Amino acid sequence: METLLLWLFYISSLYAFIPGLITRIFGFRVFRHGVSDDTFALTFDDGPDPVYTPQLLDLLKRYDAKATFFLVGSNAEKHPDLIKRMHDEGHLIGSHNYVHKTNWLMGPAAVKKQIQKTSKIIQDVTGVKTNYYRPPWGIVNLFDFAKRGDTQIVLWSAMFSDWRERIGADRLTDRMMKKLRGGEVFLLHDCGTTLGANSEAPGEMLIALERVLQEAKKRKLRSIRVDELIRTSELARKGRSETASDGKVTRVGPKRLSWSKRCVVFLWLLWEKIFHLLFQLQTVNKEEPFLHFRIRAYHGKTVEMNGGISLCSGDRVIELHFDNQKLFEIGSRSKSPVQLAIKMVRNMEKELPKLAKHVVDHHDLHDVKALYGVSMINRGPEKFGFTVTDLPKGWFAKSSQMYLKFLLRVIHPDGGSRLKQSTEQMIPKLIVMPIDYLVKQYLTDGSHRKMAGKQEKEEIEEEAVLSATISCP
Repeated sequence: METLLLWLFYISSLYAFIPGLITRIFGFRVFRHGVSDDTFALTFDDGPDPVYTPQLLDLLKRYDAKATFFLVGSNAEKHPDLIKRMHDEGHLIGSHNYVHKTNWLMGPAAVKKQIQKTSKIIQDVTGVKTNYYRPPWGIVNLFDFAKRGDTQIVLWSAMFSDWRERIGADRLTDRMMKKLRGGEVFLLHDCGTTLGANSEAPGEMLIALERVLQEAKKRKLRSIRVDELIRTSELARKGRSETASDGKVTRVGPKRLSWSKRCVVFLWLLWEKIFHLLFQLQTVNKEEPFLHFRIRAYHGKTVEMNGGISLCSGDRVIELHFDNQKLFEIGSRSKSPVQLAIKMVRNMEKELPKLAKHVVDHHDLHDVKALYGVSMINRGPEKFGFTVTDLPKGWFAKSSQMYLKFLLRVIHPDGGSRLKQSTEQMIPKLIVMPIDYLVKQYLTDGSHRKMAGKQEKEEIEEEAVLSATISCP
């Protein structure tokens, strides 16, 4: 009996769990994120719905936004008029199975039948064969990897739990705004009749979506169909731009990572998660962390900081660590060192006031003397109030330099070529800031410290602000 259960476990893992893991980590044989500076994709699952889908189409039309609808076949065949309207108004239509049932519980033949039945319903109305497919809950099995004609599996990069009415329009708006940028693939729902969803939830989604579309218009971001975003991304790998069907040119970002580099990034980010668990790192921004930290005793030579304050061995410090996932996202979406620098500066300007407030609000941190980290040399930290000084020579300095060079290869837009430039500057340095200075400059005066002016910003951009902090023994 135990042997049978073990074999069942192996078979189910091979059939469902492992393929799901591969698609989530590496995006193997699926599309889930685009490469673009000024376009993103709105996708809607589970419809059409006779109440909410018409409202959604009206909203998209008002803002000249194009979307992709993944239809449940049993819903679609009841509302052919909505399918026709989607098609006539320029939206892309794909299949979401005939019934909303996970592919883990169906064999290959059953899944194939689900896709074909739904595709036929769509084609009978529009006269166009659909090649786009999203499995319910994004769950794939082993045979979803097999080539099903020209079927393109589409997942997503941003999901917001909009099927739950209790989330509400306000919280949903906040979540969506945080992900509003080029290349994202939004997962939303225009029907609330699926198991686990709330029937009134799409109403909250529509309120939030209108706010997001208003903000997108201000930022000059456009919502386009998934097939257009896929083409844009393919051209991005070749370093070209895309002209959409409406004649507008979409700027594309950096080339997609190679398979080998994605493997390295995956292992690197996995190690970071283990490191965070081992050392119990905290953050002041759980929803979208940029800085992590832990409290420890400083061990090293005395360092003179701003205000004549000395950091001595044994003093408690807040040891800073950048969020490597965030660093990688910023780096991979930056087209140049200057763009990377600007994004890093903006994130630091937002994060330091939150860290200052955290220190003030927690009495157990009142005896902490300084912020502490290790950084690849640049002029950025000094502009925020850090003192930058040499690390003592030894194995720690050498290992830090090796790690930070590896980090630079992974996240910097210029990759390894950056290491060949100004190699004398690619040296890790100690950066420290008195806690009193942090609180005074970023909290007590009611506003965080702004950059002094254009010249200071240009200096930071020139050095590409790449202060990747690491753990210390």
